[in-house]
Amino acid sequence: MNHWLTTILIFLPVAGALAIWLLPLDRYWAGSLATLVSLVEVGFWILSVDRFQFGRSTLQFEQQQAWFRDLGVSYHVGQFAFSLWLVGLTTIVSAAAIAYAWWAGRERARAYFGLMLFLTGAVVGVFTAQDLLVFYAFFEAMLIPLYVLIGVWGGAGRLGATLKFVVYTVAGSLLMLAAIIVYGLQQGTFDLTKLGPSSNEWLFLGFAVAFAVKAPLFPFHGWLPDAYREAPPEVSAVLSGVVSKAAAYGFLRIAVTKFPGPTHDTRIPILILATIGLVYGSLLAFRAPDIRGVIAYSSLAQMGLITLGIFATNDLGLDGAVLQMVNHGLISATLFLLAGMIERRAATGELALLGGMARGRPLLATIMLTAGVMALAVPLSTAFAGEFLILAGLFQHFWVYAVIGAGAIVLAAMYTLRLVSAVLHERVGPAVSDAALDLRAGELAVVVPLVALLVGLSAWPAAISGHAFGKASASSITSALVETPGGVNELAAAAPVGR
Repeated sequence: MNHWLTTILIFLPVAGALAIWLLPLDRYWAGSLATLVSLVEVGFWILSVDRFQFGRSTLQFEQQQAWFRDLGVSYHVGQFAFSLWLVGLTTIVSAAAIAYAWWAGRERARAYFGLMLFLTGAVVGVFTAQDLLVFYAFFEAMLIPLYVLIGVWGGAGRLGATLKFVVYTVAGSLLMLAAIIVYGLQQGTFDLTKLGPSSNEWLFLGFAVAFAVKAPLFPFHGWLPDAYREAPPEVSAVLSGVVSKAAAYGFLRIAVTKFPGPTHDTRIPILILATIGLVYGSLLAFRAPDIRGVIAYSSLAQMGLITLGIFATNDLGLDGAVLQMVNHGLISATLFLLAGMIERRAATGELALLGGMARGRPLLATIMLTAGVMALAVPLSTAFAGEFLILAGLFQHFWVYAVIGAGAIVLAAMYTLRLVSAVLHERVGPAVSDAALDLRAGELAVVVPLVALLVGLSAWPAAISGHAFGKASASSITSALVETPGGVNELAAAAPVGR
């Protein structure tokens, strides 16, 4: 059964979506079925973890079937250890988002929950595709439900937010499609495990721009604030927590690995842009007037930090980037879901109208404070471990960016403390009613598992960073991905010290 596990993880939620669309279910049963399918999906991922051989750095749970023989295109999927953790992040965050939507009682439930499950399958497909055209198919399929979920179920400004999202992402996707076609035809195959390195900087930029738009990275973030603010909170949770990681994965699996020469030649400008995004996003988050704005701009900053780790191109930076992808995914998803719960009670997310919500609501205060502490990256937290690994990796060859990054992390502490204080403490705001209840059982069932995972990772971050598994680490970036000459090890060795 092992070789079927990846395919099951991709198509189980798609099958669930089709069932919900076709069956005459009311709102309650549509949400119930979607939640059940998402929990079964988590169960299959746990089975994958149990059967994964972490002592090996090769592709596992692999399945390949010829699709277009003349072009060398095949349905080829499988998982490395680092992608296993990203698949797990997808299944867990998606399950929490779907459960929240079920509790919130979304209108037109069959369409809504079907799209959420379809999105889950598409994102899992991105993380497991081992053929460039299959990767592109899932990458594009991932965007379709997002367009509809934001455009139909979003807030008052949903149409403008959707238009920006479409324009940015379609432009980036077209560049990537052109790069894929040229690269695949030049190599005679589209199989990622067989593709050799390329020195073509234009092809590299085609991929890099597409991933920078999707992350997003500065200066391609124009769609971010409107989309994160106008989408339903659970969609924002998936968009920030999971979909943005598909872009970081693309950098890791394709751009850096398959274009070592262009990566070496262009990484100084990329590191500069990532550093600007880290600082700029932190400053905007500190000044944002609403909860979602703070989380949205903090996501811009965190994606800049993760990009710094990836383009450090050494074991510490890459391991830290993978760990921080999971950390940020869980933290941002938790905060967006909490934002939705607060907005339901206060009818607003404006910080100036909130305050004093800790009084009489100990559960809300405890969960939000715990998530805030994780976002602060205090010592002994999993976020601290991820950020420390990234900065240590940067310091080996690019100490200037490491110093700037450390300073930006201080800004992250400032905007996180501002958010927690504005919501929970200070004087009671005009939008906060004494009748507003504490978190209910259904809401706790959604956010407590996410917070529990963050606490568990704080106790054992090496479960993902790989230091607990010896030679073939849990992420195994350099050993798993460098199948061809000129990989990331050579990039790290060639890096000029002290730049």
